[in-house]
Amino acid sequence: MVAPAEAVDVHVADSLSGLEVPSLRNATRVCDIGAGAGFPGLVLAAALPGAKIDLIESTARKCEVITRLAGASGISNAAAHAVRAEEWGAGDGAGSYDIVTARALSSLAVLAEYAAPLLELGGSLIAWKGARDSDEEAAGAQAAAILGLEPLDPVVVRPFKGSRKRNLYVYTKASPTPDRFPRRAGMATKRPLAP
Repeated sequence: MVAPAEAVDVHVADSLSGLEVPSLRNATRVCDIGAGAGFPGLVLAAALPGAKIDLIESTARKCEVITRLAGASGISNAAAHAVRAEEWGAGDGAGSYDIVTARALSSLAVLAEYAAPLLELGGSLIAWKGARDSDEEAAGAQAAAILGLEPLDPVVVRPFKGSRKRNLYVYTKASPTPDRFPRRAGMATKRPLAP
């Protein structure tokens, strides 16, 4: 459990570190997948009032919390949706976003599969991660190649004093995602495109 005083650093400052990526600073449509309690989505909505932020969270109860937090904070450019990323990518969210974000959600290969159907051409996935892992990076690059994404060099961030080993992984959508994506809900984690 994070103490309230630490929450500003651990969650808010860490969420704001995504603004180190220029494409996020200039975004107009952002999709935060696996939004949980609203990080980084709600923080980014406050920081980017000109952008529309959709927070995708499969648990309805968490979406209710996000909605209450947004209302209490006066954040009007964020909306929570109780749906899985795969379902959103097959429906209302397909090809709709210039940025997809994910923080503390899954492996890079799985995140690439969730994000690719949501991104417009030229859009980017930004994934918050801790220490670099060469095997995970290789699997992410392998999955990205199948999905029409290109990995860029990770961005090292230091969101707050004492933070260590924080990296933002950025993938750009360079070509259309094959029509077979998104796969059925749960398939990306059960049968990842790259081990």
